[in-house]
Amino acid sequence: MIASKNLLEQLPTIAQDPNAFEVLFTAQQFRERLLSEIKQASHRIYLVALYLENDEAGREILTALYEAKQRNPKIEVTVCVDWHRAQRGLIGADQSEGNAAIYKEFAEKYQYPISILGVPVRSKEVFGVLHLKGFIIDDTVIYSGASLNNIYLHHSNKYRFDRYHVIKNPKLANSMVNYITQYITLNPAVNCLSQNERPTTKSLKLEIKQFRALLAQSNYEFDPEIIEPGKVGISPLVGVGKRRNKLNLHINNLIACAEKEVTILTPYFNFPNSIAKEVKRAIKRGVKVTIIVGDKTANDFYIPPEESFKTIAGLPYLYEMNLRHFARINEANIASRQLSIFLWKHEKNSFHLKGMWIDKEYMLLTGNNFNPRAWKLDLENGLLIKDPEHLLVDQFEKEIESILKHTNLVGSYKQLESIEHYPEEVQRLIRKIKRVKADRILKQIL
Repeated sequence: MIASKNLLEQLPTIAQDPNAFEVLFTAQQFRERLLSEIKQASHRIYLVALYLENDEAGREILTALYEAKQRNPKIEVTVCVDWHRAQRGLIGADQSEGNAAIYKEFAEKYQYPISILGVPVRSKEVFGVLHLKGFIIDDTVIYSGASLNNIYLHHSNKYRFDRYHVIKNPKLANSMVNYITQYITLNPAVNCLSQNERPTTKSLKLEIKQFRALLAQSNYEFDPEIIEPGKVGISPLVGVGKRRNKLNLHINNLIACAEKEVTILTPYFNFPNSIAKEVKRAIKRGVKVTIIVGDKTANDFYIPPEESFKTIAGLPYLYEMNLRHFARINEANIASRQLSIFLWKHEKNSFHLKGMWIDKEYMLLTGNNFNPRAWKLDLENGLLIKDPEHLLVDQFEKEIESILKHTNLVGSYKQLESIEHYPEEVQRLIRKIKRVKADRILKQIL
């Protein structure tokens, strides 16, 4: 426990004024703030997300970016999205050119271009994607796990709930932009998605392999600062792959150093072995553990039984089976309230929150889902907040309160449905998966 805390304390940090750190509580607030910051930008806009969708909200963001560039041709405007995700349609939809079509369309409409870059973390999407997060506008960082489309931005009648933090800090903004320019934008594996002729993924196979090796050694670079009284510290972290992944290492260290309480947010309950072990150890040494996870109906892959079934719709049930098993083996800890599991559900909306709070002293903002896929395959990042004086506690308690507003406490594993109560199509799919012993493989890539 002491060794883990020492490792966290040795991390280089950037000093942060707590008065320049703001929590947003809804997807609508996030959308409004993002558009407002883009409109007021003076010298740079860097947006990094899994995807920017060809829908009303995506077009609204693209329009704002291009208009900012036309007003001020000298402004830097760069968007980084996953290479594979940008060039396919939605899962289950007809084959198409994907979001790249709208990027080309917008590029042809405006005089001054912006850079929309496809970032291939692996040569196949199933084995790794760009899951880096952060929207840097001038000296402000808006950090969220959200991508850019109607549901994440609550453009219509549904939303996908995430976390949203606005941090005004030139050194943090510079470090995050420098990472993008040093490791991503000029790499030969990374290509513009708005051009008419794009290289094939197959032709980039060697470049992608070399790019991933480079990313595995990458870090956020900055001059470390001493955190004076009245300030908090921020340590930006990045990682990809299983080996020498500093983000993974320090996620484990956070749980390992907990003395009183741990709160974990995850949309997909499928902990990597190392997190599962640290959670078990924390409970054993008397730490109060709280896990907030989306109900299966709040999963972004959930399809209601009355609609046409697709194989992908089996995922939320697999996650619930994992959660039920975890709750069953921890039934005594649930009864004693040493372990609290909250299920989030709000009408037909979905849940996409990630992160941790440890002893009111450490907070992790991240897009990491705390699952094997994030642990081994995707390029992930996070901002570790060190707050020994508890200067941000009021804001984070308000955030937790807003999250818990639409949750129910699980009093027993029996509250979670078992396979016998699932729709017939789901039952058949899960039994088939188990029969061919594919469930172990699936857990490593989901």
